[in-house]
Amino acid sequence: MNITLFKKIFVLSVLFFLPVLFLLFLYPSKHNYKPLDIIKKDIPELSNFVTKNGEAIQLDNHLTVLGFLGKAPLEDAILALNLKELVYDKFRGFKRFQIVILVPESAKIQVEQLEKELNQYEFLEYWKFGFGTDAAILEAYQSLKISTILDSNLRTSEVFIIDKERHQRGRLDDRDKDQIKNKVALYGMSSYDCLEVSILKNKMSEDMRILFTEYRQKRKGNFNSTSRRADDLKADEKN
Repeated sequence: MNITLFKKIFVLSVLFFLPVLFLLFLYPSKHNYKPLDIIKKDIPELSNFVTKNGEAIQLDNHLTVLGFLGKAPLEDAILALNLKELVYDKFRGFKRFQIVILVPESAKIQVEQLEKELNQYEFLEYWKFGFGTDAAILEAYQSLKISTILDSNLRTSEVFIIDKERHQRGRLDDRDKDQIKNKVALYGMSSYDCLEVSILKNKMSEDMRILFTEYRQKRKGNFNSTSRRADDLKADEKN
């Protein structure tokens, strides 16, 4: 084999194997993976809500992003569009994923207009609007771990992650390593603001990926439920 041919084979081998090695380093293993925190258990089913076609809405056995757009959802179209582009479009292919937006029955006409906007390029198969009474919306919201109240229109820009067992997920400790090092008081994240693009792109997308990874590991039988993301941060705090 001449030197020129050897060099070509060597270069091609390097070009082929380097990306593979890079992906192996990035792939999360069961040894360093931390699942998403459970911040409140046993969120009630949405038995008092139906779709526009009268179909029941179910949290059980679904990975749900739950939102509240209130009496005038069309006025908050930017919230829905942000959620669609930055969360729905990324996770729509995952099994049992759904977005559920709760609105009062009086908002049906505005919801129809908003759906036309959302479905402009494709039908959103895993996006549901749940219609119920004002009292049912308040009850559903107050069943969650919340940091803000619904406004007078039964609306909030915050959305919530509910897992297949109807547990609310989030972060018990949302501080980064620098904040822990500087002894910033502990604070968590129980919801995600759709007005904050950076939160949807970074924190919520990361947390959704972590949750889907958790269920994938459960199916494979190598999930360790005793480890939490907060454990990692607390360990950093001690160092």
